[in-house]
Amino acid sequence: MSLFKRFFKGIIHDRHPEDETPKVKEKPKPKYHGTVTPYPNFDASSDVSVLQSAIQSKDEDVIVAILVKRNNEQRQKIKAVYEASTGKNLVKAMKSVLRSDLEDVVLALLMPPAYFDAFLFRKATKGLGTDEDVLVEILATRSNKEIEEIKKVFKQEYKIELEEVIKRETHGDFNKALLAMLSAKRDETTEVNMELAKKDAKVLFDAGEGVGKADVSTFINILTTRSGPQLSKTFQHYATISDLTLPKALQLELKGDIEDCLIDIVKCAWNMPAFFAEKLHQAIENHGTSERALNRVLVSRSEVDLQKIIEEYKAMFQRTLQEDIVNDTKGDYQKALLGLCGSY
Repeated sequence: MSLFKRFFKGIIHDRHPEDETPKVKEKPKPKYHGTVTPYPNFDASSDVSVLQSAIQSKDEDVIVAILVKRNNEQRQKIKAVYEASTGKNLVKAMKSVLRSDLEDVVLALLMPPAYFDAFLFRKATKGLGTDEDVLVEILATRSNKEIEEIKKVFKQEYKIELEEVIKRETHGDFNKALLAMLSAKRDETTEVNMELAKKDAKVLFDAGEGVGKADVSTFINILTTRSGPQLSKTFQHYATISDLTLPKALQLELKGDIEDCLIDIVKCAWNMPAFFAEKLHQAIENHGTSERALNRVLVSRSEVDLQKIIEEYKAMFQRTLQEDIVNDTKGDYQKALLGLCGSY
């Protein structure tokens, strides 16, 4: 796992001091870091009229131009007006004219966020093999409220509890970690308890580097219930009592899915945009571009923190995400991805 060294030492710029020691208990109104914003002077009926013509003529460029410049709430209104005025389902209409990667990203854009996440869970757990990385990515980066909504939608759409699917498809400590995250019990306050950070750092040290076998349950309990700011301070204290960073300790003490899971939780707590920047880089650099990963991250983060992810990407890899997208994709699919990055 050579990426640890790159992720935690040198490439990612340090967190700002004010990010490390938040003082307030209530969440301040967050600054918007998305790349897709509400389209000004939005008119769903006008957009539907344009889309009808584009669908009839199979004009992919026009379809992309409209959908990537509307936020999700506006796309849902377009879907409703399209069905009311034509008597047809917009998703089915798109399926009839689009193909391959462009079809996938357009259909993702037309799903409300919780439905898209539920769909991703379904894809990750259905068929041969389970895509463990996707399960961890979603559960480690969504809020408690979002996780509860995903569970509700999953049951509604697929007629089975998501918890039952995870119990069936995963095993051992990895299963325990996923279920802990799925319970949506993470503390979401921004206040940091310094004494708890010191205590947790010592407990984690004893659980991982003390005498005997690693106590995985302790890692799972702390890493899945503490807030991001609280964990960040815990990691700093851990570094003062150990010669290793916590990710390195996890690498040495654990193996397999549970190792990757807990390390991803640590990365998300320390710097979530950098976690996603690394995901995007892997999607582009690994053997053949992973369009599924590109679609998943760009669509799901476009109204959350994609602007910060783009900034981290450049800081980590010395080139822009948009440059890599241009080099590795083409056509209207490329335009859709660039549009989600705010560059179309």
